[in-house]
Amino acid sequence: MPLPINIHDLINGQSIEWERLEFKAGWNPEAVLHTMCAFANDINNWGGGYIVVGIEEINGKPVLPPMGIHPDTIDGIQKKLIELCHLITPNYFPVAVPVIYENKHILVIWCPGGDVRPYKTVTKFSKDSPQAYFVRRFSATVKAGMDEELQMIQLAAKIPFDDRINHSGAIEDLSITLIKEYLKEVGSDLHEIAEKIPFLDLCQQMQIVRGPKEYLKPVNVGLLMFNTNPSKFFSGAKIEVVEYQDDLGDTFTEKIFAGPLHHQLRLTFQYIKSSIIKEKIRKIDGQAEAERVFNYPLSAIEEALANAVYHRSYEKQNTIEVSVFKDHIDILSFPGPLPPVSEKDLKKERVIVRDYRNRRIGDFLKELNLTEGRSTGLPKIRRSMNFNGSPEPEFHTDDNRSYFLTVFHANPDFLVVEEKNVTENVTENVTENRADLLLQLMSSNKNITIEEMAQAAGVTKMTVNRDINILKKKGAVTRVGPAKGGHWKLKKGKSE
Repeated sequence: MPLPINIHDLINGQSIEWERLEFKAGWNPEAVLHTMCAFANDINNWGGGYIVVGIEEINGKPVLPPMGIHPDTIDGIQKKLIELCHLITPNYFPVAVPVIYENKHILVIWCPGGDVRPYKTVTKFSKDSPQAYFVRRFSATVKAGMDEELQMIQLAAKIPFDDRINHSGAIEDLSITLIKEYLKEVGSDLHEIAEKIPFLDLCQQMQIVRGPKEYLKPVNVGLLMFNTNPSKFFSGAKIEVVEYQDDLGDTFTEKIFAGPLHHQLRLTFQYIKSSIIKEKIRKIDGQAEAERVFNYPLSAIEEALANAVYHRSYEKQNTIEVSVFKDHIDILSFPGPLPPVSEKDLKKERVIVRDYRNRRIGDFLKELNLTEGRSTGLPKIRRSMNFNGSPEPEFHTDDNRSYFLTVFHANPDFLVVEEKNVTENVTENVTENRADLLLQLMSSNKNITIEEMAQAAGVTKMTVNRDINILKKKGAVTRVGPAKGGHWKLKKGKSE
């Protein structure tokens, strides 16, 4: 039975991080056993991983086209796999699926994070071999150290909330329509047979139901993604967008987005794009093309919202709050980041997260291209804001990590009244240091381009254009000739 994932994206690391993939040129039962045990332990709550048999790897990356395995050996490998599962304590059973990829037969073994961690297994295929815990370190499977053993024991009762059984729900609460829609969008082969197999088998293949045969129940992620009204089970599973019309907050409009997580995310994106994001087109002296600038870059807000949906707690009743003010937007979710990430860490260029609150939600959102891999969210937000010429975003939490707040400040060009091509009020936004730098650059190279000055100053082209317009208005510099082929002329005494 096919997997609920796009095989091409899986093999090329486009939807699953490389640390969660292991490629085997051939069938190596001992190595496969240890890696299955490591993925089952899922020490970082990444969501387990995948073992691909029939593809060689170099430095953790696949060598394509695949070598493949002989089709006559697949049945024997699958039978041996069942034997290996009984060597893991407690017993653990992954999902193994034969696949034809680039005209070669391969075997993909999906190993979700286990329910009864920690798991251990034999170190060697020999009589009286000792057992050990295995974990993933980067792209390698290794025997766990003492600290890691202790960490796994502490994780024993900590199955991530999105992967827990929901005892209030029933199989009937899962929507076949939403499931088929998802499978079709991600390009899963499972979509082709979704109507031909029993619904329960489909749900089990997707790992969105769990329990003994006599008490099968949906897991929380199944209800969050494939129920038409998740707030029936999780009252806070909503996004609220509040727009304030005055500084006191007395006048406002409110919009609430509910439904399956990916639907409410996309509806919120659409609303923000159409109702909140504004664009200005500004003609620049001496330049043929006009500058386009936005009050907020949509990509940054989308990333922040997707992160909030991914990392928030669905055990809490708090909704995700988007507050739109005249000069800034706040995105607030509860609680804050998991330890050891602190307020100080959030100010770093890149935050390394060791643990994840919702491993399954992350996998589904990544398949839908609604969020990216680990530790990429904050850098992407910063890049988007910088490219738009916007102020640096702010990320906040408290000592108890009870909340996570992202603050976007509006582009300064949207907070002032423009006169002709240059805004009088933005003059003070040009720092003396940057003004001196631009003048020095033009003095040393009268043919220097806007792009070259932006690179040298570490700012965007839009910011340099704005600063030069202010310098022109002050009479510090003029442009002689056209934008292309002309040159800069400085007032005497200015950086000469």
